[in-house]
Formats: sequence, structure tokens, C-alpha cells
Amino acid sequence: MILTVTLNAALDVTYFVDSLVPRTSHRVDTVHERAGGKGVNVARVLSTLGRPAVVTGLRGGDTGDRLRGELRTAGLRDELVPVAGESRRTVTIVSREDGDATVFNQSGPSVTPREWEVFTERYTRLLRDADVVVLSGSLPPGLPADAYAHLVTLAREEGVATVLDTSGPALRAALAAGPDVVKPNADELAAVTGHEDVADAAAALRALGARTIVASRGPDGLHAITPEGSWRATPPERLTGNPTGAGDACVAALAAGLATGAPWPAVLCEAVALSAAAVLRPTAGDFDADAYRRFRTAVPVEEVHAARTHP
Repeated sequence: MILTVTLNAALDVTYFVDSLVPRTSHRVDTVHERAGGKGVNVARVLSTLGRPAVVTGLRGGDTGDRLRGELRTAGLRDELVPVAGESRRTVTIVSREDGDATVFNQSGPSVTPREWEVFTERYTRLLRDADVVVLSGSLPPGLPADAYAHLVTLAREEGVATVLDTSGPALRAALAAGPDVVKPNADELAAVTGHEDVADAAAALRALGARTIVASRGPDGLHAITPEGSWRATPPERLTGNPTGAGDACVAALAAGLATGAPWPAVLCEAVALSAAAVLRPTAGDFDADAYRRFRTAVPVEEVHAARTHP
């Protein structure tokens, strides 16, 4: 079982417009509403792939009840822990003209020390049945910057591998705990390490404690630095669409590969194929199954000998 953690779960609302023009009014022709947050999206992708996934995290208020009900409708096992505050909403506006997405994220409910304690107790119990745990997204107000570091440590004590996808102080604080895989994008890498070059930044991040770095280069694919070597993997073709769920699809592939012990070139091929197929779908957590099957046999993976690293 793969356990996904979404500490700042949300009700995602997506509006589709013909084109997005600043300082004008827009007619919305389609609206999607579903449970979201990065870990929830990862679980959706895993479920579609036929891999058992459990969703945990925090939820509160009427919004929390709505997102929990949507999870059940989607057939995802819900282990969300209640909090007193109201769960957040996110609003995404997708332009049909060019596929670009504009996202508005609320900060989320304030979490008390007691609520955090109750969550960590639930999390520790769930770890006993997990092969891999995915820790994704932002931290809600009230949680310390080292919240993910604590969860990584608890997972390691249970012998469970970790995949971390966060940014800023939460990412920096978690590195010393030694997450097995960290998946930042280029901007997140630069913010934490000060390096603009993705390869240099990934190497610096690994030196801070992460075992493997899989850096997203957007439409240029992935750059991975692992104990076994370094690779680049690129999409087989240029795509237009909604990129908001691509990173979560990538994380789902990384977690699945970690669970099965697949070699890194094969894992990266799957990650690029899934994330590219996710761009072709209008909402995060989905992917185009036909495109995924086509891409996974066409993703080039190149070993980068000059960047080879060792533990």
C-alpha cells in the first residue's frame, strides 16, 4: 500500500474559459469541483493505475466534509483527521485558447498542537501497512516548518520509504531527516540552494541529506541524481494543455517505482510518460490513458556520466 499525506487538503474548483484576459469579465462554460491537494491527486493517479493507495491528512468544516464525500465517491480510502478550522479551497482558471492555468490557493485552516498530535498518532498506525509514503504540498498555518521532517523520521523508524514534494522552509527543514526521494521543480531548487543550474542545485540538495533528487524541468522533463547514477528523461513530444497535475502524476510514478524496486531509468520513463499524459487532461489527478501507453515506450532516458554521484 502507498500512503499519501495531504496536510493541507482542499476542495479544488476549476473554471474553464475561452481565454483569460486580465481586467475583464469572463463567461465560465464548464466547472469541475473535486477533492484535491497534491497527495490526493497522487492517490487518484495511483488508483487509476490499479495500485492501492490510502489518503490521509487534515480536513475541517463543511468544505472538509465535501471533499471527504468526493473522495468516497471516487473510491479512495479516506483516513483524513478532523480539525476545527475550515479546509481551504483552490480556484484554477484554465484558458481553452492556450491551455494555460492560473491558480489561486488559500492558506488553509490553523492547526493546533493537539490536532497535530492526533494526526501523527493516526499516521504512525497507517505506516504499519505502507510500503511507501508520499508527503506532498504546503503546510497549513500552525504547523512547524519541520513537520515533514518529523513525518520522514517516523516513516524511517517503521522502515517505510518516503517521497517528498514540497518547497521553501518545509523542504529545507525536511532534508536533514533523509527523505528517500525529493521531487522539486527548478524554481524550488533555486530558492533552497541558490543555484540556477538544475544539475548543480540537485547535487546541492542531495548533499543536504536527501538520498535521491528528481528535479522537474517542466516541458524538458526530469533530471535525477541517485546513489546509482544520474539520468535525464524527456517527453517524446511537445504538449499543450493543463500542467497543474503533471507534478503529482510524476510523484505517483516515483512512489510506484520505489514500491516495486524498479531500476531508475524505468522509473523515470514512467514518471515522464505519466506527467506528460496528465497535461492532456483538464483536471489534476487524471491522465490520458491512451497517451500514457504511447509515451511510455517512447521516452528517451540518457545517463549523465559527468554528474554521477555516490552516497
